[in-house]
Amino acid sequence: MTNLLIDVIIFLAAALIAVPIAVRLGFGSVLGYLVAGVMIGPWALKLVTDIDAILHFSELGIVLMMFVIGLEMRVDALWAMRRTIFGYGTVQMTVCASALLGVFILLGLPWRIALTGGLALSLSSTAMVMSELQAHKLMDMPTGRAGFGILLFQDMAAIPLIALLPLLGPAVPTPAAEPGWLIALKALVMLGAVTLVGRYLLKESVHLSMSLGAFVAGVLLADSDYRHQVEIDMAPFKGLLLGLFFIAVGMSIDFGVLIREPVRVAVLVVALVGIKTVAQWFLANRFGVPASQRTYFAILLSQGGEFAFVVMAASLAARVIDQRQSSLVTLVVALSMVATPLLLLVHRRLLRPIARRELGEG
Repeated sequence: MTNLLIDVIIFLAAALIAVPIAVRLGFGSVLGYLVAGVMIGPWALKLVTDIDAILHFSELGIVLMMFVIGLEMRVDALWAMRRTIFGYGTVQMTVCASALLGVFILLGLPWRIALTGGLALSLSSTAMVMSELQAHKLMDMPTGRAGFGILLFQDMAAIPLIALLPLLGPAVPTPAAEPGWLIALKALVMLGAVTLVGRYLLKESVHLSMSLGAFVAGVLLADSDYRHQVEIDMAPFKGLLLGLFFIAVGMSIDFGVLIREPVRVAVLVVALVGIKTVAQWFLANRFGVPASQRTYFAILLSQGGEFAFVVMAASLAARVIDQRQSSLVTLVVALSMVATPLLLLVHRRLLRPIARRELGEG
């Protein structure tokens, strides 16, 4: 208990120092949290070293965020967004995963590793993107709706992706375990059933992610008389735990890998962010994103996501990849998260004024 209290004080102190400085310099609060994590983590001051435990605990921030978003969605509103979720989401993930798969194959990786990496890195960060959209009040705009639909689809797609990973590895599943395809099918079928009848009955374990389950729970409570009070009560904890999540991501950056393979890491980060940015810029028009916000939309979804950490851990357990490859991909994902607020700053300071002048001249 004493150690936990000390860790909490360290997190709060680091955030209180780093976040206001980052915001004052124009980098945004997310980058401040990431820097705070780096500073107190095992590669700097070594004040906190149990990264895995912190990451697991900090995922509650994403869970609460998805629950609060679900409270603002009714089943009919969610059904009205089915084209955005399944249409935009499928196209975005397919295009990004295919492009990344091609790059990995060109780099000489086996197709199993290339496929796993392409799918994992096509997922964007729900925590980062939703925080940005909510902070700028874009959730009800075309950009926000497109981004939310894509992220929700990614959360759903991560379930069968993780369940099917054992099929790509050499390990043979134990006879007592359910086949990966059956777990994936069960999760998808029950997700639809929960949305339709969950307010009456839900007694079965279906292997949904915590964030997706929390979102569905929020949707089912959206018509409740207590919706607004629950939302108000949850808001402070959501912000605090989301900050803790980003601090944990900063702590997870393995500078040992960066020191050993700086060129490879740099190439992969640039490739990941560049490919996803370009792909999503071209897709933005199809998604109904206004021309003035297409670059913003592309940058916003250009990073790897928190689900990539889960996919890498599952891939390692299934022996699809080894520890070195897992550490490399995890580092690339974390650095891509660091790149996003920096690129958004460049966009705000340089690209957006240029675009406005061009539109004015047109």
